[in-house]
Amino acid sequence: MSNLAPLDLTAFSDKAVILVVDDQPINIQIIYQILGDDYKVLMATSGEQAIKVCLDSMPDLILMDVVMPIQDGLETCRLMKAQDTIADIPVIFVTAGQQQQDEDACWQAGAVDFLQKPVNANTLRNRVKAHLTLKKQADLLRSLAFMDGLTGVYNRRYFDQFLNKQLAVCKRQSSPLALLLIDIDHFKLYNDHLGHLAGDDALRRVAQAMSSCCLRPNDLVARYGGEEFVVVLPDTDSQGAVVLAQKILTTINELKIPHPATPLRLVSISIGIAMATPHNGYSVEITARADQQMYITKKNGRNGFSIEHNIS
Repeated sequence: MSNLAPLDLTAFSDKAVILVVDDQPINIQIIYQILGDDYKVLMATSGEQAIKVCLDSMPDLILMDVVMPIQDGLETCRLMKAQDTIADIPVIFVTAGQQQQDEDACWQAGAVDFLQKPVNANTLRNRVKAHLTLKKQADLLRSLAFMDGLTGVYNRRYFDQFLNKQLAVCKRQSSPLALLLIDIDHFKLYNDHLGHLAGDDALRRVAQAMSSCCLRPNDLVARYGGEEFVVVLPDTDSQGAVVLAQKILTTINELKIPHPATPLRLVSISIGIAMATPHNGYSVEITARADQQMYITKKNGRNGFSIEHNIS
């Protein structure tokens, strides 16, 4: 799988977002008049601007002119396909070219389809509808493959790939990445006293509570295994990681899930925080370091967090 941006399952029922890229605003206006009632339409008047809009807004489909100054549509499409986070957005070229080599160039650049100018409104509507349906189906299948069936958050397989990708991105940008490893305290006792059905329900509630705390598009919550979860926070410094850890702790405590076999008598969590920075490197060993911090939290009484030192 090339696209490792977190998936938004709630988006499947939302109005689709279409990006129209053309250096002539009148052409964008024509397409908007055809599609504007059914879809949310964004615009860009250059290839460079189109890539920025994609990175910021993640449209569902792109309609792009081929002939544009400085960076034409073909080169823009190739650049998009080279970026993991936007590579899977389908591109339909809108072109005045009618030669075989024009069509071949569109396919070679990575397009899923192309339309001739001037655009036929009925053809445009049906091509857009068909490709959006295909993308929605592909996104749903991809989400099912990478989601934990019990809790509804990402699974370990997705986390492993996502972490590798984000570490590489943060290394290129010399930006920090925070990782939180989270364990539900005394969870075996919970299952022993209340049963596995209650345990499954507790896992779901804790997972969704953690997800509610992570509001940025690139933040990731995944089930690491059993009663352990992991949160990946790209472009987040230690102070930001601590703020989120405190928020997660508060949110879990506010659930007030009964756990009569513990001194607190409520379900609580222990968090370990590790950082990837230019100072300490961008290795997947960050997970093991977070695990060490989590056990420090447990040693100190649980229901809290610990963050590694020397992370500047």
